[in-house]
Amino acid sequence: MKPRRLEPTLREVASYYPVVSLTGPRQSGKSTLTRGAFPDLPRRSLEAPDIRLYAREDPRGFLAELRAGAIIDEVQHAPELLSYLQEEVDRDPTPGRFILTGSEHLSVSSRVAQSLAGRAGVLHLLPLSWDELGGFGAAHRDLFATMWAGGYPRIHDVGIPPPRWLGDYTANYVQRDVRQLLNITDLDTFTAFLKLCAGATGQEINLSRLGADAGITANTAKAWLSVLEASFICFRLPAWTPNIRKQVVKAPKLHFFDSGLACHLLGIRTSAELRHHPLRGALFESWVASEVYKHRVHRGERPDLWHHRQSRSVEVDIIDRLAGVAVEVKSGATIVPKTAANLAESLAKLPESLAGRIVYGGDESRTMHGVDLCAWRDLADRYTSGA
Repeated sequence: MKPRRLEPTLREVASYYPVVSLTGPRQSGKSTLTRGAFPDLPRRSLEAPDIRLYAREDPRGFLAELRAGAIIDEVQHAPELLSYLQEEVDRDPTPGRFILTGSEHLSVSSRVAQSLAGRAGVLHLLPLSWDELGGFGAAHRDLFATMWAGGYPRIHDVGIPPPRWLGDYTANYVQRDVRQLLNITDLDTFTAFLKLCAGATGQEINLSRLGADAGITANTAKAWLSVLEASFICFRLPAWTPNIRKQVVKAPKLHFFDSGLACHLLGIRTSAELRHHPLRGALFESWVASEVYKHRVHRGERPDLWHHRQSRSVEVDIIDRLAGVAVEVKSGATIVPKTAANLAESLAKLPESLAGRIVYGGDESRTMHGVDLCAWRDLADRYTSGA
């Protein structure tokens, strides 16, 4: 098993609670991680129709066979099982008895909160972060090759060409699962919506415009986007302001968790094409935002991430309040001093004291005008060192 940053946190949380819920997108490595972290626990996958039916029709009998504990995969297929699991862990609250995995964030989390409140720890596993890619022999070292391939483990572990794997993933999981959740019958319209979302990554999102472009209502676009978020396809970075009311009103930014999936949906078929693509900067911003997000959740932390745009003179791509850092993202390999000076000037106008950081597509990290100039490949080191 290749090392994942979440494993120490997973083991720690399992030492506190009788149940640990681990959610994340399909094919992010949940089953592999749990098998490696808890090799002595038997595994049952509710993806298999016969096991799923058994868990649904005779939940007490199903759990009676697992008194010593178990890993139960894809628990979203039998959410009613969690109510019976509550009885079981109340009878024997030994920590680390049950590890539950699921691919639908909101449905699993709401059931866990309802049935297992106080009895379960909740964690999320996302696709590979940049520093985790180093554990795979096929890991890319070029920025645009890294962004284009994305972070789904099988691409790097097996050496499957990214366009092939991501095409199959989109058809077999993204389109199938999300369409089933929403009961969507028009595949063409939903596919167009997916591509429009990819085209909006790294940008402030306007649901009315997004819906109109896809030929659906703004309310439908909102519902579809919410399910994409619940399925760990993308996430929204809210607008930060000291005024809580304005946080709700201001437009969030949309980011894809996996840059490779976004590239695939945009029809970018090679890393060389990405290098010269008009959305290169937006995709790189999403890559940086997702890297910061992964570093937080893979340590069991809740990300406190925002973006800020007060005016043309005060704009920050990512505010990481846990680190106390305001991040500007530039995909170019060269940063002129004026860029650092502009960020320092923007920081001076913010009501909250934040350190400045520019993450860029170059190779040299240094300080410029009091701002941390961070090469893209050094971003993980900033968080490993606690910055």
